[in-house]
Amino acid sequence: MISKPDLKELEAVSEYLQEVPYDVSRQQLYTADDLYDAFDAADAQSMPRCYDAQVYNHYIATGKFTSNAKEKLARTLHDHYIEVALDRFVAEHDVMRIVGVMGGHGALRSDEMYAKVALLSKRLTEKGYTMVSGGGPGAMEATHLGAWMAGRTDAQLADAIAMLQCAPRFTDEQWLSSAMAVRERYPQTTYHSLGIPTWLYGHEPATPFATHIAKLFQNSIREDGILTIAMGGVVYSPGSAGTVQEIFQDAVQNHYLSLNVSSPMIFLGRRFWTQEMPFYSMLEYLTATSKYRNLNLSLTDEVAEVVEHLEAFQRSRD
Repeated sequence: MISKPDLKELEAVSEYLQEVPYDVSRQQLYTADDLYDAFDAADAQSMPRCYDAQVYNHYIATGKFTSNAKEKLARTLHDHYIEVALDRFVAEHDVMRIVGVMGGHGALRSDEMYAKVALLSKRLTEKGYTMVSGGGPGAMEATHLGAWMAGRTDAQLADAIAMLQCAPRFTDEQWLSSAMAVRERYPQTTYHSLGIPTWLYGHEPATPFATHIAKLFQNSIREDGILTIAMGGVVYSPGSAGTVQEIFQDAVQNHYLSLNVSSPMIFLGRRFWTQEMPFYSMLEYLTATSKYRNLNLSLTDEVAEVVEHLEAFQRSRD
């Protein structure tokens, strides 16, 4: 016989769900204004008061992998409703024109690759693609900066990047305030992009350049979600362990045609992906020997070649 929870237990759960510092039944995706609601560039103590910091501190205090059943339920409900909002976002777009960018959170704002990813994202956004990333710093931020600057000149993009270089690392004190200054100088109301960060890596701040933010507790949901959503293709900029994991998750999905399509896997950075971390060479070999099938691979250093590969994929659908 199935036992039923008593009234006191249900009341305790209800009270707990109301006390956590996050909305367990949120009906829409986050924005940067939601996450950084208390931020004040003139007040160094404002960050801990922000919604994002309060949720992260609670997450750490209750345990990343908590054994508290009520906390588990609260996080699960939160992520469920964020996924519902994410599904609505995707339903409003041509999923075959959603393109993901994967890459390291450690990429500096002063790096050549940061500028290259931003320019690529700007070009693609202007061509009607919707950009998605893990929503954090580094190459992820560059993705959303490019989408944010869509519709403006390349010189204005270069100016925005120059403004950010006072704080090249996400651990630098002016990292967020410099981004907010760019947003103020170059407001964006026409184009948008999707970031999917997680509180598992909550020490990495979510980029304020993503106009829609699906912040989750469960990182596994986040990683699988990005690769599933980005049916228009995925661009891999230099990264480390997390990026490599995503490469092989994507390769398996394409190999088995899990979504009935093999989307482009484009590796940006010839030397990096063939010498420093030669995973492109590995996939190329595995494809040539039929260990992997159906992979749509390319390797380049050029933004224009990435755009052409993705455009060719779109033409192949016609």
